[in-house]
Amino acid sequence: MQASPWIRRFTELVPAGSTVLDVACGAGRHMQWFAAQGYPVLGVDRNAEALATACQYGEVLQADLEDGSPWPLPGRQFGAVVVTNYLWRVVFPSLFDSVQPGGVLLYETFAAGNETVGRPSNPEFLLQPGELLQRVAAAGPQWRVIAYEDGFEADPERFVQRIAAVRTVTTDAEAPTRYPLQSGLL
Repeated sequence: MQASPWIRRFTELVPAGSTVLDVACGAGRHMQWFAAQGYPVLGVDRNAEALATACQYGEVLQADLEDGSPWPLPGRQFGAVVVTNYLWRVVFPSLFDSVQPGGVLLYETFAAGNETVGRPSNPEFLLQPGELLQRVAAAGPQWRVIAYEDGFEADPERFVQRIAAVRTVTTDAEAPTRYPLQSGLL
């Protein structure tokens, strides 16, 4: 139940006091992390059994994002939207819309190449090269990529893509927000 190093690394980008949305939260490992950092959290998953564990860390919502139903949180925005080990391309517009200005999208999941080392192996659940960068760019000029990785990890063996992207709030007349450079390796 340990939070992803990528998520831990970019937690400081989440605006203080804002709510964190964990999409496809499972048993709530990232909900647990953010709750321990003092953030209110909301986890969404279709698995009622997993949510029975996740509910100890914050609010939960049982919803199947893949059944064709509308986005279950219309109009709600969060200081962070966190997605790990999950890919359902149809929800990308809703994910971007759910990040409040000044908030952050933290996304990490499997990428093409993973089919050579394990599961998932279905191309529908594997990001294509550069896909997260392309999706953020297509979401509009208000998005600023803070960090991106695309490659292979040996332990455990997997191909992944990760992105930390902030929905900016500055105008041309304001000084840009200073996002500290991240140092160190995962």
